[in-house]
Amino acid sequence: MMELDNDLRDALLKLDTPTVCNALEVVNPARRARGFNIRPFVCARPSLPPILGFARTVRIRAAHKPRRPVDHDAYYSYIAEGGPVPSIAVIEDIDDTPGYGAHWGEVNTNIHYGLGCLGVVTNGSIRDIPDSQEKFQMLAGMVNPSHAWVNVVDWGVDVNVHGMEASHNDLVHADLHGSVVIPLEDAAGVIEEAARIMARERIVIDAAKRPGFNMERLREAWKGMSEIH
Repeated sequence: MMELDNDLRDALLKLDTPTVCNALEVVNPARRARGFNIRPFVCARPSLPPILGFARTVRIRAAHKPRRPVDHDAYYSYIAEGGPVPSIAVIEDIDDTPGYGAHWGEVNTNIHYGLGCLGVVTNGSIRDIPDSQEKFQMLAGMVNPSHAWVNVVDWGVDVNVHGMEASHNDLVHADLHGSVVIPLEDAAGVIEEAARIMARERIVIDAAKRPGFNMERLREAWKGMSEIH
């Protein structure tokens, strides 16, 4: 497995998730229409900066009483020791009605954050938002007051959360907009392409903010954008 050095990590954390998606589709065109959520999330902490971590993939259910007890020690050991840190929990609720019961609240956000997990991306539900760990980001399908019969089914498996396919130890970038998987081999290219994208965008945005902006000046800005490669 490739490693992510501190410089790459810091540079990726300076980008928002839409910019990462824009850059990734240039660096790796096969990722243009996959690897990110295609349905909206509820974001519990929109003021938090982007998070970046390695996926801990989990599947849960909540609508029915579990058939066997959950091995909590094994589950939390997977979160803490299952791969590089920091991590992000990517949790697929496999109930027919996802979000029937919340896996996430005051207790689990604090436990996971203490074990090196920065946030969760799930099609399931969250609760206890005011009392949850304030630095723990939650992107979820809904807010729900009950945990019902929520239980962990398995972990370390491939999951699909709102259209984002993820595997164990995938690199995930997330913020208030959503989440995306970044292939490690594309990380450096994403940073380089993002810089070019932002430079091109800045030309037309600055032009649009100046007095007298019109179609002629827009066309001039487009020409300036095309000269940045």
